[in-house]
Amino acid sequence: MSLLRPDDVIDHVTQITPEFLAARGLRGLLLDLDNTLVPYGSYDEVGEMVRWAAELRGAGVRMYLLSNATGRRATFWLNRLGFAGVGMAGKPNPRAYRRALSELNLAPDEVAMVGDQLFTDVLGGNLAGLHTVLVRPLVSNALPHTRAARTLERAVLRRYGHDWSH
Repeated sequence: MSLLRPDDVIDHVTQITPEFLAARGLRGLLLDLDNTLVPYGSYDEVGEMVRWAAELRGAGVRMYLLSNATGRRATFWLNRLGFAGVGMAGKPNPRAYRRALSELNLAPDEVAMVGDQLFTDVLGGNLAGLHTVLVRPLVSNALPHTRAARTLERAVLRRYGHDWSH
């Protein structure tokens, strides 16, 4: 079960600041898209996320989107967020994380994987040797298989002392 245990659990991605990263010895972020940075399926502008990403980039944080969303959806958001990344990443396959680390030119112990799902973001990040940050999902209107996974996630999170209602 330790592969499903995140290193940090936070309510919102904007809690990740340069200070948060420095305290953990981190210089880069791999970021999930749906329900982490933007609501699932949304194409509405999210100025708060654009500003947050710009502030982190301005502080020298390397950022890369690692999403299982379609390539077209990932590209739409990458153009707004101002950093590189991929859709259809194949998480939790560790190869996806290794490719992303190569793009950032950072070692695994310098990078956090940030996402809203235990069975893709946290599992894959832990398999790749990254610091993992689980963020509370922005919305609950996800795909049927994601909704089913949320039931299992709640049980795992309770085991680790986190009682989230999704």
